[in-house]
Amino acid sequence: MATIDDLRLQFQKQVCSRSMFRKSGNTPSIADASSKISTALSKKVIVKLGHPLASSRISSQTAGRRFEEAVCNYVEAALTLLSHLRPAKFVYNIHVDISSFHQYSHLADLKQLMKGNKQLQTTLGSYVVKPDVIVGRKPITDEEINVSDNVVNTESYPKLTQIRESNQEQATEILHASISCKLTLRSDRSQNARTEGLNLIRHRKGHSPHIVVVTAEPMPTRISSLALGTGDIDCVYHFSLHELVEATKELGKETATELLDMMISGNRLRDISDLPFDLVA
Repeated sequence: MATIDDLRLQFQKQVCSRSMFRKSGNTPSIADASSKISTALSKKVIVKLGHPLASSRISSQTAGRRFEEAVCNYVEAALTLLSHLRPAKFVYNIHVDISSFHQYSHLADLKQLMKGNKQLQTTLGSYVVKPDVIVGRKPITDEEINVSDNVVNTESYPKLTQIRESNQEQATEILHASISCKLTLRSDRSQNARTEGLNLIRHRKGHSPHIVVVTAEPMPTRISSLALGTGDIDCVYHFSLHELVEATKELGKETATELLDMMISGNRLRDISDLPFDLVA
């Protein structure tokens, strides 16, 4: 059976071979070529991982889509491995409108009302969120509830909780986690993860899902632009955090090392191996 170490290794290998390529000077594509520190850190991390990069250039759009696929595959494999810690029927997908989940089903009606009504659109603004990767949880049947003992019957309580399938007119999944995937944090667009997080919190009817970001960005300062602060994102997860920490120390980048230490000790930055355990917490 695979271990978390195995899954982490497979994930990193998939990201390297499908989402990255070598630019001039043997520089990994996740590096900002205009930054010596970014280039040096990227090279050192890739050497430490030891995985080959793609043999030809990849467009940023393709690289981003492949990164999402790798994250989705990893999370599904890891949560399956940890199913004994959080028994549930999870579903995994990419770019699904949140209105298809129980906490946000009311947004589907609002979306219909806003169609063709510019004044309403202006007043309410944009609330539509399609997370890069989602983890949904299917409601549970009475048979599943009663698997070990007679806990409920057809007429018994609880009658309102949506985790019980018989309480729903139409079985609707519950959004368990929203995962924003940012291969790099090179532009202001990476900050839309905050906006998505706030929308998920503000527009829910029910509990908030896990709201996290996964990145391969090598620059600690750019990671901190998303990781620092609280309220809109649970945590940022790096695809090779431990290798990045080692690389900053070996390069003697004290400021970068201190920044990484601050984010890690402050529970704002973790490794990809931590993500599945946090999702079952």
